[in-house]
Amino acid sequence: MEAGLLIRKGLVVLIFWMWVPMEVMGENGNAGVSSSRPSVVNVGALFTFNSVIGRAVKPAVKMAIDDVNLDSTVLSGTNLNLIPHDTNCSGFLGTIEALELMEKDVVAVIGPQSSGIAHVISHVVNELHVPLLSFGATDPTLASLQFPFFIRTTQSDHFQMSAIANLVAYYGWREVIAIFVDDDYGRNGISALGDALAKNRAKISYKAAFTPGASRSDINALLVGVNLMESRVYVVHVNPDSGLTIFKVAKYLGMMNSGYVWITTDWLPSVLDLSELADPDTMDHVQGVIAFRHHTPDSDLKKNFTSRWKSLKSKETPSFNSYALYAYDSVWLLARALDVFFTEGGNFSFSVDPRLHDVNGSTLHLTALRIFDEGQKLLTILRGMNFTGLTGQIKFDADKNLIHPAFDILNIGGTGSRTIGYWSNYSGLSVDAPETLYLKPRNTSASNQHLYSVIWPGETTNPPRGWVFPNNGKPLRIAVPYRVSYKEFVSKDKGPLGVKGYCIDVFEAAVNLLPYAVPHTYTLKGDGLRNPSYNDLVDGVSENTYDAAVGDITITTNRTKIVDFTQPFMESGLVVVAPVKETKTSPWAFLRPFTWEMWCVTGGFFLFVGAVVWILEHRENHEFRGPPIQQLRTIFWFSFSTMFFSHRENTVSTLGRLVLILWLFVVLIINSSYTASLTSILTVQQLTSQIEGIESLISSSDPIGYQDGSFAYNYMIGELNIAPSRLKSLKSLEEYASALLLGPKRGGVAAIVDELPYIELFMYTTNCQFRTVGQEFTKSGWGFAFQRDSPLAVDLSTAILQLSENGDLQRIHDKWLSLEGCSAKSSQADATRLSLTSFWGLFLICGIASFFALSIFFCRVCRQYRRYDPECEEQKIEDQELSRRSKRPLRATSFKDLMDFVDKKEAEIKGKLKRKSNDGKRPPSQSSDGQPSSPS
Repeated sequence: MEAGLLIRKGLVVLIFWMWVPMEVMGENGNAGVSSSRPSVVNVGALFTFNSVIGRAVKPAVKMAIDDVNLDSTVLSGTNLNLIPHDTNCSGFLGTIEALELMEKDVVAVIGPQSSGIAHVISHVVNELHVPLLSFGATDPTLASLQFPFFIRTTQSDHFQMSAIANLVAYYGWREVIAIFVDDDYGRNGISALGDALAKNRAKISYKAAFTPGASRSDINALLVGVNLMESRVYVVHVNPDSGLTIFKVAKYLGMMNSGYVWITTDWLPSVLDLSELADPDTMDHVQGVIAFRHHTPDSDLKKNFTSRWKSLKSKETPSFNSYALYAYDSVWLLARALDVFFTEGGNFSFSVDPRLHDVNGSTLHLTALRIFDEGQKLLTILRGMNFTGLTGQIKFDADKNLIHPAFDILNIGGTGSRTIGYWSNYSGLSVDAPETLYLKPRNTSASNQHLYSVIWPGETTNPPRGWVFPNNGKPLRIAVPYRVSYKEFVSKDKGPLGVKGYCIDVFEAAVNLLPYAVPHTYTLKGDGLRNPSYNDLVDGVSENTYDAAVGDITITTNRTKIVDFTQPFMESGLVVVAPVKETKTSPWAFLRPFTWEMWCVTGGFFLFVGAVVWILEHRENHEFRGPPIQQLRTIFWFSFSTMFFSHRENTVSTLGRLVLILWLFVVLIINSSYTASLTSILTVQQLTSQIEGIESLISSSDPIGYQDGSFAYNYMIGELNIAPSRLKSLKSLEEYASALLLGPKRGGVAAIVDELPYIELFMYTTNCQFRTVGQEFTKSGWGFAFQRDSPLAVDLSTAILQLSENGDLQRIHDKWLSLEGCSAKSSQADATRLSLTSFWGLFLICGIASFFALSIFFCRVCRQYRRYDPECEEQKIEDQELSRRSKRPLRATSFKDLMDFVDKKEAEIKGKLKRKSNDGKRPPSQSSDGQPSSPS
């Protein structure tokens, strides 16, 4: 063998010396530069021949080598010499085979298929500068900067795990269990899955790892433990050669029934795709499974390859899987890159690595491993290639990954599988093939994610819930606050549950609505002498001391950061309760129904309407005439007597009656409102307090009470900046009442800040001696606390909403907290006072009507005044001359005449106007000389 090896090496050296310049054509058909090309180029191949992937890859690689050597447009005059080595599915033997392969001066290596072997060989090719084109090593960490000569010609598991995470989010599952082989391929793939799930607020609840080559009994023990857990969504990431054993065991354990979800990576389609006719026993074990497969678009190249595959005689499998296609494209990628390499003047040369030398007595022959001098240049060309192969476009991005990663999503059922959709990093989940979406705008929104229906294990079409209550025999550990005060909400009990109260009844009612049993036990937290710290209660849930906390637990921002809360089952918020005293009836209580603005406007309108009616009635109604003093008294009397509808003056004019009717209507409304308001003021107890709300409480320096254990303490310090020295802890209702009655000057408190449900109960038990002041200054609610991402929080939220909709939540509230509030006795004094806002519409209508009536009245008066004096023109001329001589204004005389005219009776004016009209109709008398005679 050593002699043969020396002969082969000698031939290789001879070939290198016999290179001749050749005129070559580039990839696009353009003439290239002159370069010396070898007639043979050694290309290595590393994979396990007798494996699911190897049996499909071996004929595909040979087919690709033959196609390249027969194609005159690529590597014209140069043939690729394939040197395959079997890694035997062993990391150690694979490394030995790789070292032996490197002794043969290969310029590139196709493979390996194993991520574990790829990690080791990547160190070798880094040292020797030989590009490694792997069609099967999908470990995401191989793309790191540590392995520059590693080129992945298939899709990274980083994208496959992102696709699985999107599928999990699509169905609303929050936890999955990962079942994987514990090697570089399995660990790093599952690590990528955890990162992808975290982006969608999901997680891996348990990592079930097994050793490579694990026995059936080991897998059985692993699945038995997994089946005791609450998650029912399993992601299986294993090697194709051992993966089916997992489903055989799962079928035996009854884990392929309804309620389970099984998701596999591309290993399962790699197994199933090798057979044209599916094995019935195999298909029976994987019914309802969802599997991911590398997406390769349909093309003429792929159809031609499929047709040629069927005619192959050296194949070991009836069909091929996606890894065969990627291996075929890997050979063509190398061939095209070598063509460019030679076109650009590249030459092959190898040099000795000075760091590799044989130790005395060693038979490793390390000096046979030589560095490929032009390896860096070939690597650069490989990364820059861009062509279309069987698997689609072959082009690498900045992270050394193939562009446009995409996967088919298959649903295994019957005797085969059907495609329920696709995933790509461009569009997410879709029922349309990814290549049809690349020309459209990118849209990965949740509303754009679609898949066809799935037949799940157990032949059900309804998506499984994804979890069940664990069957490990451990009931849910529920912490309950051991309260000293307000025991109506939660308290200790001698019954079977050990606790009782409003919150307990709500939780039990919600649990009874769940479609599954939830065994649970209650644990009281606290010593019974003082209320426990609710923050400690929540911390116990987040630290896994308890599975949940049930009680009057307020949902706050800080608490939601460490636990998950259900839908609030009671609204809550911080309020201020202060001591009050009764207000005695005042001698001036009759003025309180109206505000001072209302009194002023009402009085003004009384006078205004009286003046308007006097103006409209003065010329026609003798009751509105007389000396000025008498007329003024008439206006005042008439105005205010309308308040009691006791005015004795009658209105005779149409306009006056219109105004009076509208005003009497306004007076009726005002009287009724005044009577109702005064009655309320005199009969309802009015309460006052020096504290008007949280603002006045903050600005004061008086002590403030709070409930022991409540979050109000931290809130007032952190959010309201109240000094801790002002805050006083109160443990019971008796301490509440005593502190408020004593007041700040006698060792008590000025007010108490607490949540509204407690305060309502406190005011009821103290017969409404105290009341809330101001408004609620926080809005929150009470909920049940669970550990982060617990599915129970979601299901119980739905149950609480159902309780609210069917009225059970209100009935539970009425059972424990059916109390009459103190709203009637604690109403503000100003609440019954009437302001101008309530009546400005009535005043506006009355004012408009009065203005309209006055306008008509004055228009009629002005028209009568113009017709009243027949000598008005002559008098006007004389007045103007007199005014010019005496330089006195004419306006005073005219206004006085107008006022005198207005003061005349309507009957007198009409009589004179009537006589004037009759005189104007008579013909004028003629004098003897024919001129009209002037009047005597």
